[in-house]
Amino acid sequence: MAVQKLYAGAKLRELRGRLSLTQKDFAAKLGVSLPYLNQMENNNRPVSTAVVLGLAQEFGFDVTELQAGDEARLVSDMREAMADPVLTGAAPVLADLRLVAANAPAIARAFLDLHSAYRQTHERLASLDEALGREDVRLQPSPWEEVRDFFHYCDNYIDAVDRTAERFAIQRKPDETIAQAAIRALTAHNITVTFTDSKTLRHFDPASRTLSMSRDSQPATQSFQLLLQLALITQSDLLDATLDLARFQSPEARSIAKVGLANYFAGATLMPYGAFLAAAQSDRHDLELLATRFGASIEQVAHRLSTLQRPGAKGIPFFFVRVDQAGTITKRHSATTLQFARFGGACPLWNVHQAFANPGQFLRQLAETPDGAQYFCLARDVSKSGGAYNVPTRRYAIGLGCEVRHAPALVYADHMDLSAPSAYAPIGISCRICERRDCHQRSVPPLERQLSVDPNTRGVLPYQLD
Repeated sequence: MAVQKLYAGAKLRELRGRLSLTQKDFAAKLGVSLPYLNQMENNNRPVSTAVVLGLAQEFGFDVTELQAGDEARLVSDMREAMADPVLTGAAPVLADLRLVAANAPAIARAFLDLHSAYRQTHERLASLDEALGREDVRLQPSPWEEVRDFFHYCDNYIDAVDRTAERFAIQRKPDETIAQAAIRALTAHNITVTFTDSKTLRHFDPASRTLSMSRDSQPATQSFQLLLQLALITQSDLLDATLDLARFQSPEARSIAKVGLANYFAGATLMPYGAFLAAAQSDRHDLELLATRFGASIEQVAHRLSTLQRPGAKGIPFFFVRVDQAGTITKRHSATTLQFARFGGACPLWNVHQAFANPGQFLRQLAETPDGAQYFCLARDVSKSGGAYNVPTRRYAIGLGCEVRHAPALVYADHMDLSAPSAYAPIGISCRICERRDCHQRSVPPLERQLSVDPNTRGVLPYQLD
């Protein structure tokens, strides 16, 4: 079998920049010539075995990171942006997009930022009457989208926050629950924790230094909210330092991201990295067992599984997504080659949409994307009761999955024939970038295909793809 060559020019440039080394000094430390390093950094040559060893020995670099990163995400996001009807010219071929993502990721991100700004402008024009005359109308990315992309391109793993959370969890007293440890830590900061009949999950009054928690919420929710508030109060400097590096374009995005980081701390404390990874492997990623073991909800467990990307101690690369009843993606992350659409909903052929009709059940699916990649997909509803008869129930469904080669490590894949081609459902990412010709659920034509319409013929679609 031929060994796949490794091109990682962008990663080499990024590492050299972090070390503040010139190309000449970097080449000397790696034991290669300056021209050879230059060729590797520009992806004109693959990274040699000697350089891989040099990176590990000289700099302690986790060489698995050379094959990880943003390239797949950037390619997927650019393909989706290129599918925008405003771009009427011929779409770049996939090979060109991959070249840009590998050699010029900063340009790719700038293009995505520009497209995002265009979308925001277009949406504002749709409500022009409201915007006319306002002085605060600005062209900037949506704060929610900016924060979503921040976590997306961090691989949904924030090392400093994760390790700090793990230390807190490990250092709690024997026989002390994580909620009790959080209350003790909050009390040490002169904060009084009370449980009330309020439907508000959590409310902190800085003036009286009182944290009010709803006694009607589930224990997993109570623990999570206690830890979230603990992060905001005791880890503010750490969170702010992380936010400084992100350089958000608006105070709103920074505020949203700070809450997101506090959420991350809560999840990482509730399910500390080392213990959770070991349990996930031992329990074969059984979400219910893990939820019971760590006092978490099934959604929290599924989300945490998608964050196990610590260098040198990685878990299975999972994708995780949450959708509402309209099919809109409300949370998304993928450590796999499968990347979700930045805008709109998920493929209707994906089993996550069926979860609403099968409450309380785990739905299994083998799926194949147009590029031939195969995945094991798990879906389940995670409806959240409002706590009373007259309070609306929030209904969501979550999807969790991995490349099919990892499926034997999941209890849910037992007794499934992973080798049968007919067992794999054909799914896509977005109709505009999906090339499947005969999909009965297609909503719009694919970007890279010419259409022909015969009024005397009606097939699965009202047009034919050339």
